[in-house]
Amino acid sequence: MTEVRDALSRAHREEWARVVATLAKRFGDLDTAEDAAAEAFATAAERWPDDGVPPAPGAWLTTTAVRKAIDRIRRESTRDARHREAMLVYDGETTPLGVIDDDRLRLLFICCHPALTMESRVALTLRMVGGLSVPEIASAFLVQDTTMGARITRAKAKIAASGIPYRMPTAEDLPVRTSGVLAVLFLVFNEGYLASDSASPPLRQELTAEAIRLTRLLRELLPANGEVTGLLALMLLIDARRAARVSVAGELIPLFEQDRMLWDAALISEGHALVRERLASGVAPGRFQLLAAINAVHTDGAATDWSQVVALYDQLVLIDPSPVVRLSRAIAVGESEGAVSGLALMDGLTADLGGYPPFPAARALLLAQLGRDDEARVAYDAAISLAQNSAEVAYLRRRRAELGC
Repeated sequence: MTEVRDALSRAHREEWARVVATLAKRFGDLDTAEDAAAEAFATAAERWPDDGVPPAPGAWLTTTAVRKAIDRIRRESTRDARHREAMLVYDGETTPLGVIDDDRLRLLFICCHPALTMESRVALTLRMVGGLSVPEIASAFLVQDTTMGARITRAKAKIAASGIPYRMPTAEDLPVRTSGVLAVLFLVFNEGYLASDSASPPLRQELTAEAIRLTRLLRELLPANGEVTGLLALMLLIDARRAARVSVAGELIPLFEQDRMLWDAALISEGHALVRERLASGVAPGRFQLLAAINAVHTDGAATDWSQVVALYDQLVLIDPSPVVRLSRAIAVGESEGAVSGLALMDGLTADLGGYPPFPAARALLLAQLGRDDEARVAYDAAISLAQNSAEVAYLRRRRAELGC
């Protein structure tokens, strides 16, 4: 009995805030979250003395609290969208802990069901588990808000019509779902790295920190998966530069202007070690491993070896020829071979990336280097009109002002 009492006291001290925050985020109502959490702890006080303390008290409390919240919504006859979303994951049956002990990571794997298209499962998971808004998800996919809203709605409809079971996958099922989970974690990290919502802080450390935490857990679960290791290395090497990315005045600082003394040496060292580990494996690198290698070059020494970055992008475009990757390669070519070469490559991307803020911003920088100030001003104006991040807008306006009227 003393052991149970101590476990309950410890759980209340360590888990209460997390359980309430998880439910509030999922159901959008703090009162419902707190009431459901209270009911879950009361249930624990009744059942743990007889059943024993579960192996993962936090997971038990969260699952119980979610069910309590759903029961409360049912009783109040509130059949709104959040209720339906919650029921997709918690459909009234017990969700076994399976091989994953972390609540959030478990939900990611549950939602990344292979019966859905990759885009649908990633978008739906970002909405239901990642907590991102439809506009934030749309920004990540470079589509309109209405398009993304319709895509998420269709994914939910397919789940309902097909009777897709949202259950915890077995250990054998994990590899099939890992690519979707990695995509979700990367997009959540990106939203924290440079927020797309003008009402948010420029950098959302809570998102980057959670993405890194979950990726570390995923690597413990799948240590032989090279892309998991690559994604963790990529996140660490990018996050290492966080302290140097926004000025005191609230202006975004691009890589070539950053004070490298502000970078986190420990994160860089860890990221480099992971990149070396993958290189030593002798296995052909995937997308995240190549992106990690590129960021290892950026963080190695006093300046970036742009020719090496171009060589890595040459490998990356073979497996991911997306417009965004080709833009990144064009920027690297502009740094390595000169503005004329970089601009020539960018001009071929106008149709695909005209509405993507970094595209006109990158063009403006090269145009200014070539002395084509009138065109650079037009490009900066386009970038400013598209950008939502306050720090990014401040940086673009400064560069635009430096060109004069």
